[in-house]
Parts: sequence; C-alpha cells; structure tokens
Amino acid sequence: MQEGIAGGQGKRIFGILGGGWRSEFYLRIAKALPELFEIGEMWMRDSRKAREMELKWGVKATSDLEGFLSRRAFDFAVVSLSRSAAPEYIIRLSEAGIPVLTETPPADSLEGLRYLYQRTHSGQGIQVAEQFIRQPLHAARLAVVKSGRLGGVSHVQVSAGHGYHGISLIRHLLGVGFEEAEISGEQLISPIVQGPGRAGLPSEELLVDSRQDLALLKFGGKSAVYDFSYDQYFSAIRRNRVLIRGYRGELEGTEIRYLKDYRTPVATQMQRVDAGQAGDLEGYYHKGILAGGEWVYQNPFPGARLSDEELAMASCLLDMAAYTAGGPAFYSLAEACQDQYLSLLMGEAIRSGQTLISERQVWAEG
Repeated sequence: MQEGIAGGQGKRIFGILGGGWRSEFYLRIAKALPELFEIGEMWMRDSRKAREMELKWGVKATSDLEGFLSRRAFDFAVVSLSRSAAPEYIIRLSEAGIPVLTETPPADSLEGLRYLYQRTHSGQGIQVAEQFIRQPLHAARLAVVKSGRLGGVSHVQVSAGHGYHGISLIRHLLGVGFEEAEISGEQLISPIVQGPGRAGLPSEELLVDSRQDLALLKFGGKSAVYDFSYDQYFSAIRRNRVLIRGYRGELEGTEIRYLKDYRTPVATQMQRVDAGQAGDLEGYYHKGILAGGEWVYQNPFPGARLSDEELAMASCLLDMAAYTAGGPAFYSLAEACQDQYLSLLMGEAIRSGQTLISERQVWAEG
C-alpha cells in the first residue's frame, strides 16, 4: 500500500445495513483491502438472506436490528438501503449516537429530505457516500479545474451520471453550492439495441426505447447542460461525455486545451496509467491519471484490484473513518440534500415542460 494510507490507525471497522447489489460493493472493497477495512456486522430484514450472506462472504450477518445496534461491532454504519427506506434507519442510527455513512440519495422526496435533515439535528454525525466526484477520471477533471489552468469555469456539459450524481458533478465542476437554480428540460425517446444490465446480457437481440433526459440549469452567471440516458451505465455503444469551459481554456473528454498566455495555445491529453498490461508483471491495478507530465489523480489504494467505482467508494470509507475519529466532514447531508432536491426539481421540469426555479431550503448553508 501507498505509504501513509493506513495512518497507523489500524483497521477501519464498519457495519452495513442492507444486503442488496450496492452492499456487495462494500464487501468487495473490504475483501480487496483487508489491511484497511473490516466489516463488523451486517443487518438485513430477511433472515434467510442474512444466512446466505454469511456463507457467501464470511461476514457476520443478522436480521435482528436491536442486537445489531446494541452490539455495535463497528465504528460507523453504512446505510445501503432504498431511498424510501433509508431515512427511517438513518434517524434510528443517529438517535443511537452511531455515525452514519449513507448511500445516495438520502430520501426520495423534498418533504423526506426536510424531515430527515431536521430530525438528525442538521445532519450531525452523518456523511454521504457521493462517489462520482471521486471516480478517477472525474477526480482528475476536478483537479484540472482547481489548478486554474482553464481559468474560472462558467459552463459545463455533463453526460456521465443520473439525477443527483449528475447534479453533484455539475455543482462541483462549476463551484456552485446552494445558489438559486433555474431549470428547464425535456425527454427524448429513441430506439436502441438492448444492452446488458445488472444481471448481465439479455437472452436475445431486442430493440427497446432509450429515454434521454436533457436539462438546462442556470446558476446566475454559470450554466450547465445535463444529458443522460440510463443505457450509459452498461452500454458498449453509449459513452459518457463531459465538457468544462473556463475563460482560459476547456476540457473535453480527456483533452485539455488552454492558453499559456494570450498568444500561446497548449493542448494535452489526460492519460490513464494502469499496471499489469502489455507484459507488465506488476499485477493489474489502476495507478492514476497524468496530464502534461504531472499526476492529476493518483490511486490511494495501489495494488488493489478494484474498479473505478470501488476506488471512489473506498475513499469515502477512508474519509468516514477519519471523520468518525474527529477529522473533517467530506460530504455533508446538506450537500446531498441539495443534490437530490435539484434532481427532483429537474425531473419535474422535464415532465412538465415548465421552467422551474429552486428555493432556498432548510439545509442551505451560509
């Protein structure tokens, strides 16, 4: 492991509420990084599924919530439940004094977001595993933006994540917090050959409808185009696209174009570096991303055979462990509520065809 990652703190022990598809990401992370992470116990409603999880993964699992809470065999709990079920358990953990790292979104409605924020005393002890800004390529793009190479960024186009994930990317690339947003949008439907999903490839070739959501968001002098179809997550023919424009340059995909001075244009590519390819015997893992001869992202878990999504989630776990030990917050409930609120508003604008304007909510800071 990279020096300093463990920080002399030993293993980070966490619990998990939920036993679904997303929960298994955390199980794979703990298995790939046993020197850093350990799962103290899992809870799920179904006792049969809990037994199956124990046999499959070798972790302790239970359907007894009271026992799970009273044993507290962990430093913090990951809530990996549906958006409709999550608030009840986030509140329960918060009232028990257990630090919470919750998956996104934290609730499924504006009323639910308000209620959750107020019942948890403004999200005290709660952080959110919003992983998209931590995925290697997005993290590299954010590093380029923060370097000032593009100048101040005033416009982005994001086709890389649905709903609240897309909103999170937009807000962070633009440097937007809780400002008022004007949102308009529409949905386009077009045919596509059905691709794989969570369960793998379809059994035959089928032509299905692809639903593409388009939205224009304006934050004062800054703007964003949101463009996403759910096909993108698994499809081999629908790719992600990101454009970032500042007054000195722009980043399109992996190409950076900017002005060194007003007479000197520079163009460079972001280059992904992975070990274990083309005869390299180092072992297969992601090293990082270079731009113009310097690292704009370095994998904090070198050697671990994890996907980009899992690397991002592992970094959330690491920061949550530090937060639990008195370290800084890294993605507050307030931020996650704003992401989901704007996502809900965007969905309403797309369905209604109306231009909508956000209102300042109870979680707005500053």
